[in-house]
Amino acid sequence: MAKRTTPIPVAPLYRILRKAGASRVGQDAKLAMVESVLQVAEAISARAVELAKHAGRKTVHEDDIRLAIRELRGL
Repeated sequence: MAKRTTPIPVAPLYRILRKAGASRVGQDAKLAMVESVLQVAEAISARAVELAKHAGRKTVHEDDIRLAIRELRGL
């Protein structure tokens, strides 16, 4: 089995691209998709951690994630 070179699997993102209507997807496009998803996830995570800390918690809750997503949608 080949060792994964990306922090998240490429296959699910490839399936999303195919479901969106792409008949073919180049390897560079798959990797760009992975990079983009990671950037968005990191931004959401950072904001959710800030929200949890502001609430006096160490644990990030679902509501923190949802609020972070709502706040960052303007990006």
